[in-house]
Amino acid sequence: MAITFYDFPMAPSPRRARIILAEKNVPHDVVIVDMMKAEQLGEAYLAINPSATIPALKLDDGSVLTDNAGIAAYLEAAYSEKPLLGETALEKGMVASWNAKIEFEGIMAMADALRNSSPRMKGRALTGQANWEQIPELAERGMKRVEMFFEMLDQRLERRDFVAIDSFSLADITALVAVDFAKMIRKQPSEDHKNIARWRADMNARPSIAT
Repeated sequence: MAITFYDFPMAPSPRRARIILAEKNVPHDVVIVDMMKAEQLGEAYLAINPSATIPALKLDDGSVLTDNAGIAAYLEAAYSEKPLLGETALEKGMVASWNAKIEFEGIMAMADALRNSSPRMKGRALTGQANWEQIPELAERGMKRVEMFFEMLDQRLERRDFVAIDSFSLADITALVAVDFAKMIRKQPSEDHKNIARWRADMNARPSIAT
């Protein structure tokens, strides 16, 4: 049984796992779960992932990993020849720290801004099976946090080629997906964020980023 990746190309979260799979050249099958048709809430997908979130990775023994943290940890351990979580103890700590920081200050802020303002997400302000009403104040706060995130990331990339350590890592993947995700809330780094622009051009040159 091959590894099966449950994906939805338009969503930022599965894109992170998709990039890792591409970077590590992991052979896998793909099943598209169409969120526009709410297929993540259907019985077939809930049998795979009761949390109704995407991505999910079904391993060849039938085990299922249902979040990016677990998927990244598994792929790093199983395909260790091209490390993305760092090699030394310090590098591992730095990658984990920056990845968490980007998730909290960037991706979560963008998700708040999008899910609490988009008419398409009315009543679906959070992922999962439960329905949650939108809170406009969270959208406003999210937009302000995104601006702060861009400032933080640009400062971090001053005279640096990569976000966390001196090589491409999970933190770069998460940061790039976050910056691209911001398009969905009509936010992008400004012309003043020259470090992000330089780093982003370098990242976009990697074949895995186009996945």
